[in-house]
Formats: sequence, C-alpha cells, structure tokens
Amino acid sequence: MDTARLAAGSLGPRLAGRLTAELILRSPQYMNCVKEYEIDLRGAKINAIENLGATQNQFDSIDLSDNAVIILENFPKLPRLKTLLLNNNRITRIARKLEESIPNLQVLMLPNNRLKNLQDLDALGLLPKLTHLSLLDNEVTKQPNYRVYVVHRCPRLKVLDFRKVKQKERDEAARLFGGAAAAAAAENGERTFEPGEGMAEVEAPAADAVEPAPEPVEQPTVRKGPTPEQLTAIKAAIANAATLEEVARLESALRTGHLPSQAADTAHAANATGVAAMDEE
Repeated sequence: MDTARLAAGSLGPRLAGRLTAELILRSPQYMNCVKEYEIDLRGAKINAIENLGATQNQFDSIDLSDNAVIILENFPKLPRLKTLLLNNNRITRIARKLEESIPNLQVLMLPNNRLKNLQDLDALGLLPKLTHLSLLDNEVTKQPNYRVYVVHRCPRLKVLDFRKVKQKERDEAARLFGGAAAAAAAENGERTFEPGEGMAEVEAPAADAVEPAPEPVEQPTVRKGPTPEQLTAIKAAIANAATLEEVARLESALRTGHLPSQAADTAHAANATGVAAMDEE
C-alpha cells in the first residue's frame, strides 16, 4: 500500500460537509499570486465554519469558495488573516464581533451569496482594516442606496464590488445616512466613533461658561487748555517779555492751549509781578 496514502488515512475519515482538522491538513497550501500564504478549502461542501484553529494562524488567505456556508461566524483568533474568499456560498447572516477574531482582515469576497438587507452588512463596519469588499450577485445590491450605505458603514473601504470608492460617494453617504446609521448603531448597542465627532458639543459649553472679558474702549483724549488765570498770566508775560523768542513761545502757548513748563514759569513770574504792582497801587 502506498506510504503517502497510509499517512493520510492515519488522520481519520473525511466527514462530508464538515470543516475538520483532517480536511485542513489535507488541503493544498501555497503562496498565491499576491505573495500571501493561502490554504485552499474550495468545493468541500462545507456548511459551517469550524475548527479553523487547526490552521494555527499560519495563513494570510483562506479560500472557502464554492461551499455551502450559511453564517459568517465562529472564527478563532487569526490575527494573520488578511484575505477571506467566500464566493458561491449560502451566507444569509454575518455575525458580530468578527473584529475580535480577524482584526486584520483587509479583503472580503462574498459574491453570489444570500444577503438581502442593508442591516445584514452592519457588522462589517467594525472590521478595522477592511479596504476591499465584494457583494456582487447578492440581493442586497438591489436595495436603494446600497452602495452609499456600505460606504458609510465601512468608512475605510477603498474598493467596493471591484469599483473604487469615490469622494462624492463618501459625501453622499454622510448626507443620507450620517444620522440614521448612527441612531441604528446606538439601538443595536454598537459603539461607533468618527474622527472629531462630538467635539462641537464638548467645546460649546466651555465657550458659553467662560465669556471673554470685553476689550477696553479707548476714551478720546480731552485736551485741557489753560485756566483764565493762566491766560491772564501769559498775556502779562508777553507784555513783559524781554526777547522776541520769549514772545513767540508765549504766543504759541496762548494759541495751542499747551503751557510748557518754561512758559508757565514765565507766566507765573509775570503774574506775580502784576499782583505786586496792584498791591503797591
């Protein structure tokens, strides 16, 4: 008997429709065309995802195409897994919390399955690194606004159904589903976060609580002219001035209303002289 066949038989019988550790060990494993280490589990009539812990997190890509899987669920922790191929299955539901078991999944191929409602896709929005997704030939693609809904729920998507996601689709998704999708997430107990979300509400009370002090209003400078006594003194000083320069300086003080210290001294002296003369009379 062939030695290789004996070795394979020692792993136990192959169970039809079951994803067993024996099937995983027997399946082809190779480096695919995009340099990912892949296991080929195609066409084995698998109806449920199980026992993938037997892969020991050794694969970047798992190909489960052409099977009969009904629910996308029950993954062990496979942080290495980046690509998951599930073309031509019978998937009707996507379980929540996939992000806990396959957190680094980037590519998910689900063409020709049985997903019907937009809400069936909500769990995909929690996969933190999902950038490429295909849902072609699912009934859900016929729903109104299907594409912009998926773009909104999966904000990191770059390619949907083999078409690049454009900025105008992101803008339309935010306009149509920004509030509705967030409310649905809250009802389902999901915790979602958008960069900058809630900052306006947080900052607004702080701005209301502390009002900035009003800037001081600069008051116009009011120039005060000389008093009547000073005017009399200046005129007296002009009459008693000894030089033309002193006369010019005192006349300038009289016109402008600004009494320089030297002119003030002269005026005071003249005023004192005038008072003394009046006393003598």
